[in-house]
Amino acid sequence: MELGLVGLGKMGGNMRERIRRAGHTVVGYDRNPDLADVHSLKELVDSLKGPRVVWVMVPAGAATQSTVDELAELLEPGDVVVDGGNSRWTDDEKHARELAEKGIGFVDCGVSGGVWGLENGYALMYGGDAEHV
Repeated sequence: MELGLVGLGKMGGNMRERIRRAGHTVVGYDRNPDLADVHSLKELVDSLKGPRVVWVMVPAGAATQSTVDELAELLEPGDVVVDGGNSRWTDDEKHARELAEKGIGFVDCGVSGGVWGLENGYALMYGGDAEHV
C-alpha cells in the first residue's frame, strides 16, 4: 500500500511511523519542513502512483478546508481524500460534494488513539461510499 499523509503532528507523525512499521509506503507532508518527507502538497501528489490516497490529519475547520481545496486542484479522478481530522459532519458533506464534482472520492474517518496509537493502534470511525472506503 502507498499513502500520502498530510499533517505530521503527534498523531499524524505516529500514524506515519506505525504504517511504515507495517511495511507500507507513506509519503508525509507537514508545514514544518523538519517533519516532512516532501515540501509541498504538489510534491506529495506527484510522488504517489495513481489512483492516489491522501490522508489528511490537520485540525478541523479552516486548515482542513484549505488542504482539501488545494488537493482538489492537484488530484485526479479516481483518487481519494481521507479526512482524519474529526471535522464537523456538515464540513464532511461539503468536502465530499466538492471533490465528487472532480471525480475524487472522499472518506471521513475520525481517528482516536492519541499519542498512544503508535504502540496500541487507532480506532477509526469511517464513513463514505463503499468504493472509496
